[in-house]
Amino acid sequence: MKRRVGRWLAALALIVAASSQASLRLELDTDGLTDPQRQASQQLLDEALQTLPATFVERLDRTVEVQWRDDLPSNGMGRALRPDAIALSNRYLAALTDGSAATQQTGRTHGTLRRELLAALLHELTHLYDRARLWDADEARVIRRCTMRDKSLGRVGAPGECRTQTGRRFTLSDDPRLLDLAGWPQYAGKHGEREQHNRFVLRSPDRYELSNPREYVAVNMEYFLLDPSYACRRPALYRYYASRFGERPHDACASSYAYLNAGRDFGQQPLGYLDPERVYEVDYFIAEANADIASRWGHTMLRLVVCAPGRPRGPDCRLDLDQHLVLSFRAFVGDLQLSSWDGLTGAYPSRLFVLPLSQVIEEYTKVELRSLASIPLRLSRDEINGLVERSAQSHWSYDGNYYFLSNNCAVETLKLLRSGIQRQSLQSMDSITPYGVLGLLENQGIADPSVLDNPKEALRLGYRFDSFRDRYQAMFDVLKKRLDVPQDKVEDWLALPATERRPWFDKADLRASAALLLLEQASLRRQLLLAQDELKQLYLSNRDDLSADTRLATAGKTLQQILDDSGFLSRPAELLDGGYGLPQAKETTTLEQQTQQRQKRLRQLSDNLDREVRALLTPERREELAALEANTKQIGAHLRALHKAAGGFELP
Repeated sequence: MKRRVGRWLAALALIVAASSQASLRLELDTDGLTDPQRQASQQLLDEALQTLPATFVERLDRTVEVQWRDDLPSNGMGRALRPDAIALSNRYLAALTDGSAATQQTGRTHGTLRRELLAALLHELTHLYDRARLWDADEARVIRRCTMRDKSLGRVGAPGECRTQTGRRFTLSDDPRLLDLAGWPQYAGKHGEREQHNRFVLRSPDRYELSNPREYVAVNMEYFLLDPSYACRRPALYRYYASRFGERPHDACASSYAYLNAGRDFGQQPLGYLDPERVYEVDYFIAEANADIASRWGHTMLRLVVCAPGRPRGPDCRLDLDQHLVLSFRAFVGDLQLSSWDGLTGAYPSRLFVLPLSQVIEEYTKVELRSLASIPLRLSRDEINGLVERSAQSHWSYDGNYYFLSNNCAVETLKLLRSGIQRQSLQSMDSITPYGVLGLLENQGIADPSVLDNPKEALRLGYRFDSFRDRYQAMFDVLKKRLDVPQDKVEDWLALPATERRPWFDKADLRASAALLLLEQASLRRQLLLAQDELKQLYLSNRDDLSADTRLATAGKTLQQILDDSGFLSRPAELLDGGYGLPQAKETTTLEQQTQQRQKRLRQLSDNLDREVRALLTPERREELAALEANTKQIGAHLRALHKAAGGFELP
């Protein structure tokens, strides 16, 4: 018995000794190298091992041979040859040996050539790690191994294509969470299949990362290991890597995220800063459908209930409407108005706009005459912070294609929720319509529709914003009663030419005059919107015809400048040269200068356009606008006179 125990203890000692020595070993191929070349190369290998996390070194238990080769592509610095061999490009060996690589700038994010060589070695070692399909006893679980139609994206696909396996965990490049964070989300309506193209193309440290998930994992490992600002520039990805390899030394990150407010007020600084700690709740914000082809399913947005500075987070933050922001994926149209065919074929860029709540309310309720519903999402504090962070990342980096039927506002919003909130119930949701997504959120208990049960309370508390159509009809009913106009609906009244409504003004009493003024103002807003669309059509589809007329050419040039200059509000990344991910402190200084200059120019152009624009409109549109302005002046003067005659104070 003692002999058997002794043999068992000896075997155990050998196992422990072997396991204690299990780790990655880098072995330099010294054939043909001089002593200085061997020494410089070995120093690079030693630095790589020191830079790699301990868990990485322990799990990649093998000897990897590192060679200097002449047959790598001209744009390649390194390559994994096989599971136990890596090649580095021989063209950089001389600079590494004489030390000039330490100071030679490359123009890339890593800076010097030596840092780029180190990054290349770490990059290729990450490929070996990613392909190893390592077993982690601490994470033993049953998982699903799946197959995708596009094999370059890994092995995560439709549940029906999966077979259950035990004793392995996801590698990095096929981990569903990594794919969501990286920018390969699930297709809508395809049962979990992943999109083939990464659309987070802006503010990338290296566009090679967009090739496929394997390269994305390796490129981001470089920055996780070598860039102290990575935790601030790509915080969610930093946390992903840190959860697997441990924390890394990093910069102190700002508490707020820079964003560009795409409001129409060119007199205000568009650059803002959003602190997630000031966001009390996030609402699923939906505009009801109308007859327009681009809006027949409604429009999905997210509303950030932002507390006023100094106010503690709580229900009272819903009163701070001037602080609330709306996240809205929209088809940015920098040239012609929406066309149904282009919307179906993805001709429009889809980008995440940050808008003031007040503008969105006016846009939908007063101009488009559509109601809005704001349904709170039941999210934890960490989930709110993660969603706000992901929204900021999308705002600066995402440049998608807008498809009415497959990548519309509802699909984009669902993808944002999936990537910003790590909750399994969201991953199984699949819908392409705003109300379809809302129904799924309600069924999962994430959205709380009970706030809409009492319509009056919903309006009072800001969970619903009714279309002004009913208000306009109420004003029209006043006219019908007091003036006995022949029309029965407000739409019919507003459809009349402005000059045909004018004869009724002098007959109106005080109350009817107030109703007439409100309706004329509504008609003017509508005509201005129609004029805006008409301008795009007239100028941008007939530039050559307009250039022959000096007045038309001047107005057209001003309009084009506004369209060009306002593009930065949908693509803020164009304001920054260099850098990646979320803008940092030094970059926000540049942003403040750039946005102030752009906004000042837009304000000047807007003022110029007010004087020049009517030369571009059709004669009928110009006459209608002039008649509406005359109507508002006339009914305003009539209303003031009636009010004064009734003994009231003088109206402005």
